[in-house]
Amino acid sequence: MRAAVLHEIGQDKLEIFDDVEATGFGPGRVRIRVRATGLCHSDLSAMAGVLPQPAPFIPGHEGAGEVLEVGEGVTNVKAGDRVVVCWLPACGACPACKRGQTELCLAGFMNAGTPNFKRPGGDVFGFAGTGTFTEEVVVDAGCAVPIPDDVPFDIAALIGCGVTTGLGAALNTADVEAGSSVAVIGCGGVGVSAIQGARLRGAAEIVAVDPVLSRREAALRFGATRAVSPDELPDAKQSVTAGEGFDYVFEVVGRSATARTAYENTRRGGTLVVVGAGAMDDFLQLNMFELFFDEKRILPSMYGGGDVLRSYERTIALWRAGRIDLEGLITHRVPLADINEALDQMRTGVSLRTCIEI
Repeated sequence: MRAAVLHEIGQDKLEIFDDVEATGFGPGRVRIRVRATGLCHSDLSAMAGVLPQPAPFIPGHEGAGEVLEVGEGVTNVKAGDRVVVCWLPACGACPACKRGQTELCLAGFMNAGTPNFKRPGGDVFGFAGTGTFTEEVVVDAGCAVPIPDDVPFDIAALIGCGVTTGLGAALNTADVEAGSSVAVIGCGGVGVSAIQGARLRGAAEIVAVDPVLSRREAALRFGATRAVSPDELPDAKQSVTAGEGFDYVFEVVGRSATARTAYENTRRGGTLVVVGAGAMDDFLQLNMFELFFDEKRILPSMYGGGDVLRSYERTIALWRAGRIDLEGLITHRVPLADINEALDQMRTGVSLRTCIEI
């Protein structure tokens, strides 16, 4: 079968092969025919070595498709079911799951260290234990989440990561208060989803911050009340908050420099939500006096900071009701053969989400 493979960490291009085999099918496992997958910035981060991932590997973790077959003991799905791929399934038994913090379950991360593909030259890993830039993937049953028949595969794919992460950051982690002021730094697919979440919560002012004009224009369509470049953020802070700072600032880039900017633009007693996934050697510096004196809450948001399955259901309900726009997030579509074109679209910032049709 066909798949897009990265040979070595640090390479910026993927190579398409047709001799890849999905492995590991058996009890408790599900084979999925991938129909659509989104390109998430985390895929680029893994390719660059920012996020830890063994190589060679197949990127992609934001996918949807249909079940081809299920292994012994699988009861949550059956052959023919439409599913979204969940890259961080909850085991239900660990301390985090028992506390109700299923997004912190580490069971899914354990899969990332086990190859789930192979080629004639040897084993191939799937990013985050999945790897959806391929025609078929074998995953644990918990990674295959059934979806209603009226949810298109491309929409379902977005729900698998970016939309759930951004919406959840606003709805779960921050619990944005009606009438509040919000700034979102980084307005790709995840940032725009955070903007939609803040709008749902009734935020009075939502300032989108991004260096790319097309993304700023898109943010306005999704609910931002104004959109500015990073250089214009100080003026927006002064205009919207009289210089005090925003009630909530979402950092959706994953860099210490933008996190520091986010901190400085959060009002005293306000909330900084860290959504972007950054590198282990990129350190955010805060002094002990400002931590004490400013009393700003710093809230990391892992995969939307809530129960993933409940978040999927909520997102579908909001989409059906017309309360959020998911179709508009897909700005580009490419076949798997043109995956490197999709990578360029994300690197240059011209896309919110590119859908890879498989």
